[in-house]
Amino acid sequence: MTSTELNQAVLKRIDIYNPKINAYITVMHQEALAQAAQLDSEAKAGKFRGPLHGVPIALKDNIDTAGTRTTGGSAVFDDRLPDADAGVTRRLKDAGAVIVGKTNMHEFAAGGTSASTYFGPVRNPWALDHVPAGSSGGSGAAVIADLALGALGTDTGGSVRMPAAYCSITGLKPTYGLVSIRGIIPLIYSLDHCGPMTRTVEDAAILLNHMTGYDKLDVASVDHPQEDYISSMKQPVSGFRIGIPRAPFFDLLDGEIAYAVETAIGVLHKLTKSTEDCHLPGTSGFNTLSLTGELEAYHLELFRRNAQRYSLGVRQNQENALKTMNDVATEPCSEKVVDYVTSNWKLILMRKSIADAFNNFDLVALPTMRILPRSIDDALNREEVVTPREPEVISNCTPFNIFGLPAISVPCGFSSTGLPIGLMIAGPPFSEGKVLALANAYEKATGWHTRRPVLSPDMAVPPVVRKT
Repeated sequence: MTSTELNQAVLKRIDIYNPKINAYITVMHQEALAQAAQLDSEAKAGKFRGPLHGVPIALKDNIDTAGTRTTGGSAVFDDRLPDADAGVTRRLKDAGAVIVGKTNMHEFAAGGTSASTYFGPVRNPWALDHVPAGSSGGSGAAVIADLALGALGTDTGGSVRMPAAYCSITGLKPTYGLVSIRGIIPLIYSLDHCGPMTRTVEDAAILLNHMTGYDKLDVASVDHPQEDYISSMKQPVSGFRIGIPRAPFFDLLDGEIAYAVETAIGVLHKLTKSTEDCHLPGTSGFNTLSLTGELEAYHLELFRRNAQRYSLGVRQNQENALKTMNDVATEPCSEKVVDYVTSNWKLILMRKSIADAFNNFDLVALPTMRILPRSIDDALNREEVVTPREPEVISNCTPFNIFGLPAISVPCGFSSTGLPIGLMIAGPPFSEGKVLALANAYEKATGWHTRRPVLSPDMAVPPVVRKT
């Protein structure tokens, strides 16, 4: 099969199913086929760039593509045309990947449902009236619906792994700084990551091989020696010691998630040297609210000029952030600056010392999400409320952003109603090889990744119902 034939097939499938799922904001028909033709010419001449040569890949719509609209899922950037590719976009293109489109997302990556977006909610291919999680929901939906062979997402508090869990695919958040985030619309720069979202663990390793590398123009980038993650993924796992951090990550779990994850742990026990309960350090000393300044560093002037163009839920979050920053009655500005600086110091210290927590085990395994996917209606009604709700912990992802650790979500089962469940595996800094190896061994032992949602061209799209 030529790259042109493959991309034509994917683009045709997008034309049929994207109106149902709403996974894409922009489909790059002409650009993709032009890329594919060029790569076919290279192939005929005997020049192959590697395993991504001619393969259709989707990018979350906060990852810049030169000359192609990149919106962040917001009306604020409806006509934004970047003049340069993001670092990861350029690396994938150089490796021969064909960029077929830009995927829908929770507006400015500022939420976990992908329901609040200027371009309409992303629908979960397993149940069109449910969310695919976020903020990389379009990337997750596109991969499981075969509207791309792989995709990139971004992850500030779980936004690669949560859609991976809810869409029944693989989603990897690498070590902080391993993958450049230059040219990606930021949410909170200190916590932002970019990672692959694929149908198999091996596909994630292939993409990661072509995403890493030091970027001197990215202040977060780390100069880490190049690794071959495909080779690392094939290492034996029989000697691995697996920690199970039950508190607090197993608290308030949905019963069906608890059952699926305990069953998965039983599989891991057979594959590895040991599985033992363990403890990970808490993150209570780090105040994520202190990073509000990073959010506003990017959005302050945008919001002042375009407040009414933000969606209701995201606008409320921005207003609350501004109020927190400017409320000198409760805390003087000087103290807010001190809070930000000391929290950053704590963040750096935690990342420098977190490897010590893995002295008695190699990796940890735990549920990715604590609840099953909500309906789109419920998600929107929860987000678009005048009175703020109490913070609700629905995933186990954010601590691993704070620690900056590599973490992957892989499918581990389904609920009685057919909704996907994910297992998260994480390790110390730069242990991507071991994380991929255990995830790959589990995938091969179970086969959950082979299941696909049943889609048809004439399936009905449920209406979105908001409370008045």
